[in-house]
Amino acid sequence: MRANTILRHSFTHVFIIALGLVMIYPVVWMIVSSFKPNNMIFSDPGLIPKAVTIDNYITGWKGYAGTTFGSFFANSLMMCVVAIVGNVISCSMAAYAFSRLKFAGKTLWFAAMMATLMLPGHVTLVPRYILFNTFGWVGSYLPILVPKFLATDAFFVFLLVQFMRSLPKEMEEAAIIDGCGKIGVFLRIIIPLSGPALVTTALFTFLWTWDDFFNHLLYLTSPDTFTVSRALRTFVGDAGAVSNWGGALAMSTLSIVPAFILFFALQKYFVQGISTTGIKG
Repeated sequence: MRANTILRHSFTHVFIIALGLVMIYPVVWMIVSSFKPNNMIFSDPGLIPKAVTIDNYITGWKGYAGTTFGSFFANSLMMCVVAIVGNVISCSMAAYAFSRLKFAGKTLWFAAMMATLMLPGHVTLVPRYILFNTFGWVGSYLPILVPKFLATDAFFVFLLVQFMRSLPKEMEEAAIIDGCGKIGVFLRIIIPLSGPALVTTALFTFLWTWDDFFNHLLYLTSPDTFTVSRALRTFVGDAGAVSNWGGALAMSTLSIVPAFILFFALQKYFVQGISTTGIKG
């Protein structure tokens, strides 16, 4: 019995390691190829380059239409910070209302919010574009950032609702007895205790905003407003062919660095926030 258990665990570990290597191989190849001369990227597809150069990073950093990738990175970081602030504030307020407050139609509104999770984003694509174009927002960051302050990301509202429901109500009741109002309870009790879930919300918001390409392609029309994901599209010519593979791979490599740093820095809070959202329904 013990031998079978060891064998089964060993097989599971080997399978997971092999699957992990298969998944990480494209990323490793991209990083290695970013240091190869442009004419050797596909003629020498191995992971050990025969020649190493940083010219790809120099040429790629020059950017597009006179705007360097430094500006693109700054635009992306600015958008991510604003999106995080918007989602954390609006989604936490909505989650507090659904999890702690009593109001007419609470169940109905919560069900309606959850239903939006099953609605493909492409269904609302045309109406949203027409609406934002009517407002004169197309070509700016407003169509992407303003909805963040309106709790439109139902996933984060649900995640925070589940976490807040798991918090003990005794502390909230004690604060109310001491004269603390609903806003005070939210700011002084709920928010501090919801740290792991808020960090998870912030992390996912950063990753999804940083990696978002479609919305950035749709609404950002001027090179000086391009984000990193939108700017990487400029390496693709009108015919659909990449004009500078070395520069594209080099800038793609740099684009994953902030996400890796943030994820590993906040990994402990991320795991805690995910693991505790299902304790209490």
